[in-house]
Amino acid sequence: MGAMNDLAVVDCEDIAWFRHDPTLPSAARGAAATLARRVGLDPQRASEVALAVTEAATNLHQHTPDGALLLRVLRAGSEAGVEFLTVDNGPGMADVAAALMDGASTAGTLGIGLGAVARLADRFDIHSLPGKGTVVSAQFWARGRGATPAPVPPPAHGTTVASGITRPISGETVCGDAWTVRVDPGTHHSEAGDGRHGSARGRITSASTSPALLVMMCDGLGHGPLAALAGEAAVKAFRQSRATRPEELLGDVHKALRGTRGGAVAIARVEPAVRRLLYCGIGNVSGFLVGPGFRTGLLSAPGIVGHQMRSLRTFEYPLSEDSALVMHSDGLSERWKPQDMPGLLQHAPAVIAGQLLREAAVRRDDAGIVVVKGAW
Repeated sequence: MGAMNDLAVVDCEDIAWFRHDPTLPSAARGAAATLARRVGLDPQRASEVALAVTEAATNLHQHTPDGALLLRVLRAGSEAGVEFLTVDNGPGMADVAAALMDGASTAGTLGIGLGAVARLADRFDIHSLPGKGTVVSAQFWARGRGATPAPVPPPAHGTTVASGITRPISGETVCGDAWTVRVDPGTHHSEAGDGRHGSARGRITSASTSPALLVMMCDGLGHGPLAALAGEAAVKAFRQSRATRPEELLGDVHKALRGTRGGAVAIARVEPAVRRLLYCGIGNVSGFLVGPGFRTGLLSAPGIVGHQMRSLRTFEYPLSEDSALVMHSDGLSERWKPQDMPGLLQHAPAVIAGQLLREAAVRRDDAGIVVVKGAW
């Protein structure tokens, strides 16, 4: 079981989605090079980022009927890096290992191949479903002068246990869905009120004094700039709040969303040391604990955060080994099934989020999802 203080929570700032069209490779390459320089990567590293992004974008454009590339900034303490994520509905790969071998680059790309992209990246992950599509993620951090590419990133970059994705409705450039995470370093407090452990009602016991992860998913009402303002207000309130209990945090977010459109919000507290999840939600954010052969839905109450809420109630669930927490807006259908995506839970949170987005997102709404795994 991983200790939370041994793992990094990497902050993500989405920069742009690049859609599937003829301009995809050139637009993504230029944006990647500019972004890499902006966050402080040296010219050689910035060129490597641009090269890897161009290869991935060209593959996407040439060989898939539909897909997109997400470019974003990563921050871990004082360090900054660049991540790209590709999500497609293409033919998929029956043999991912073969596709990563040298010389396996497909026609029409730069010719460096996915294997070389993996070596250029500090972290690389790929999950493919034949006949459905592929998700690729790659992270690029600064390297010392003269350093050679290594398959394992420097320890300072850690292993993030949470990642998410937001994608605006077609025709909009901003998204009303928002997610964020922060670490509670571990202070003792008591959980008041009724809770639920599995399907049995009962009083929640004292929270763990060990570090815990606090996670929020917000779906700003509607879409467009006003919905985005609600999402931004929720993230700001969550990060600034000193509360560590889900219902208290949700109360602070409720106050911050007054005067906005409001939204649906769910907040989870993940306690790895005792393998426990505390969950409090208002509105139609969907929460699930997912593991090999099961998917357990998490309970939320009706209402609109920022406008009207019933009395808040936190529910308690056990965390089983090899499980993951998934929280998403109603921009994703709940019809997805873990068994339809073999091997997905073995991958990084960003790839899990991308594959679920590909599988379940709807075009007529903003979409947002956050995934937590690997901390217990």
